[in-house]
Amino acid sequence: MSEPLRLAVAGCGAIAQLAHLPVLSKMRGVRLVALCDNDAARARALADRFDVPDVFTDLEELLESDVVDGLIVATPNHLHEPHVLSALKAGVDVLCERPLALTTRGVERVLAAAQKGGRRVLVGNNHRFRSDVQALARFVGTGELGRIVGVRAGAYAPRAPQGWRQRRAEAGGGAFLEQGFNLLDLAMWLANFAEPTRLSAIMTRGRGANAVEETMLVALELEGDVSVGIDVSWAYVGERERSWFEVLGTRGSARLAPLRVVKELNGRPVDVSPGGASARDSAFLQSYRAQLAHFVAVLRGETPYEPPSDQVTVARLLETIYRAADDRKEIRL
Repeated sequence: MSEPLRLAVAGCGAIAQLAHLPVLSKMRGVRLVALCDNDAARARALADRFDVPDVFTDLEELLESDVVDGLIVATPNHLHEPHVLSALKAGVDVLCERPLALTTRGVERVLAAAQKGGRRVLVGNNHRFRSDVQALARFVGTGELGRIVGVRAGAYAPRAPQGWRQRRAEAGGGAFLEQGFNLLDLAMWLANFAEPTRLSAIMTRGRGANAVEETMLVALELEGDVSVGIDVSWAYVGERERSWFEVLGTRGSARLAPLRVVKELNGRPVDVSPGGASARDSAFLQSYRAQLAHFVAVLRGETPYEPPSDQVTVARLLETIYRAADDRKEIRL
């Protein structure tokens, strides 16, 4: 039997506590050997809770200790690029929460460093690993919905997260980066990363020179006459959070949460949604369980490694979206 993979988590904030640590602490073939966070008390408390032997407050010290085979980077957004580069330089493979970097050039630097060092870096686009998204991808990929002509997606939250996510220099963006990134990535992934041709965006920022956006409405056109609309807000006055994701095809449509698929059969719309028992976990936790299992399989050589070069396209689109919103002009690409 092979030795367990030694994994560490850098950043002990909400996503580590809600997803990474609970999943990794129970995963077979894995040893969670270290946590790293600048809040030593928090890291120590979590280490005790999840039976993790070592705690570090300095990432370089962790990497120099030679105790890890893989690192999960869940630090604030502006630290993703430097932390991933440090890990790659130390010969450690990485799974990084999105975004991989705050700029297109930053994403390119990370990919180049991974290639040069012969290491592997994966991006935490966990929504791709959801079982309902995987089923939707099969409907799209087999052409059962006909030619895809549009994606409509959005997310509304009654209140914004606080702390570093409110500071543009650290977060890189507000509601769109927090809520819209995964919707944009998912739309592009399902559209097989068709070439963007034009886009426009409208946003409202919070108060202050360093404020991030509270709302964003994006209209994106892709080659093949595919239109993508994404609407996000974390200033929503409503009773609860809302989110939606729908794919429109020439012969059918599909929406998520729960997955509902309608196809045109004999000139009539027919519900052909797949059945099956409800998942044991929430879609959120199930997606992280599958994503981390994929990371482990890649590190073990059981699954082929694919460099996340598509994240250059996503990063470039993000930069263009913010430029279009700032300039209040449609941009042709």
